[in-house]
Formats: sequence, C-alpha cells, structure tokens
Amino acid sequence: MRQGLYNVISNESVARGVYRLRLEGSTRALARAGQFADIRIDGVYLRRPFSVADWDDEGFVILYKVVGEGTRALAGARPGHSLDVILGLGNGFDETISRAPLLIGGGVGAPPLYALAKRFIGIGIKPVALLGFASRCDIILADELRALDCRVMVTLESEGERVTDRLDEASADRDRFYACGPEGMLRAVKRQCGLPGQLSLETRMACGVGLCRGCTCMTLTGGKRVCVEGPVFDKEALAW
Repeated sequence: MRQGLYNVISNESVARGVYRLRLEGSTRALARAGQFADIRIDGVYLRRPFSVADWDDEGFVILYKVVGEGTRALAGARPGHSLDVILGLGNGFDETISRAPLLIGGGVGAPPLYALAKRFIGIGIKPVALLGFASRCDIILADELRALDCRVMVTLESEGERVTDRLDEASADRDRFYACGPEGMLRAVKRQCGLPGQLSLETRMACGVGLCRGCTCMTLTGGKRVCVEGPVFDKEALAW
C-alpha cells in the first residue's frame, strides 16, 4: 500500500457518463489485477474507491462513471492537477489458478477485468470476456479487449439480453470465471455458473483500509471487510 500525490495526465470521456483517468506516480504497490485505489477528491468528505484498469511503471488508469457528488468533482480534474491517492488496496484476483479463464463484467465492473486479461495474455493464455451493458452508449473496453486478442461477447439490456442469457455459451470450454459488476449480476452468475470462480464486490466504503468495517460482507466463515479481505472472494466463500 502506498499513499501519495499523483499527477493527472488525462481525464477524458469514453462512453456515456464514463471517464478514463490516467494518473502519474509510483505503482510499486500494485501486485494483482483487481486491487483498487482510494482517491481523495477536493470538497468531498470521504475518499472514493476505484478499481485499477491498467498500470505500468509510470502510472495507472481508472475508468469511472459519474453518479454522484464525488465522481462529478473528479470529472473536473485536469492535467496538471494532483490527487491524494492510496494505492494497492485489496487482495485482487488470482490468475495462477486458471488455464482457460472466463471474464464476466457488468457496466463499470469491466475495468479490473481488462487488467486481468493483460496479465493472462502476458503468460500466453487467451481469456473469453462476457460483458453486459445497459445500451450501446455504455459499452467500454470491448474494443480494447479484442485488441488484446480476447474473444469478446457483449450483451445489452436495451436489446433484451443480460449476461446470464449467454453464460452457458461463454463458459463452454472454460475452467474458471472471474467476475466484477453489480451485486445482482454477481449473485445471478454465482447461482447459474457451474464453474469455480472469483467475484469482485462493488461495495460502498468509508475508510478503504479496514478500520471502520462499514463494507463488511457475510461469508461462510463470518463477516469479512471487502476493502481488506476482498474485494475479491472465491465463489464458494460467499454466503449468498
């Protein structure tokens, strides 16, 4: 975990209400796809957590949707601004346990799966990605995943199709799934998909470092803090 000031390199709209923010600074605290950053935003009391979509030696990228006061303020950040960031939080996905992964993303749950796909590609494994969005205006990262040479399947609620409608097709010949998105989608995937897997929970957090326990979720072995013991949990561990 590292806390410090990170410089805004770019902050641009990439889909309806969705922005891509690149920050410059040390990324040595990042070890796994699925870890997140907690960002202090001027004029907003609590930090906001964001999954890391990509990183290199010079900085990292997040994608976020403008949904409230904090993200509206963040959308106004311009190159030259600095943001106070705690980086390298959470446990992240374990990519060492799959040879044929299925990546399942819902909306802005897709970003950490892009980072995970890059790590799989780096060791010679091509994932299949199943992404669900509200409409065509909301699609993110599908083209970028295809550019990595991933097979990508997209479902659109506006056209009457959900991720779970294509789950059987997408999971054929796969050995494990990795999912991130709204809780309703994650519950449906956990219930319907017969593969073992890991789910990254999107949960409101107050402190982001395990002190307040406000993000606690229930597992088969008791309450766990999503910001510390998660955000990634094994499918079998969640008490859903």
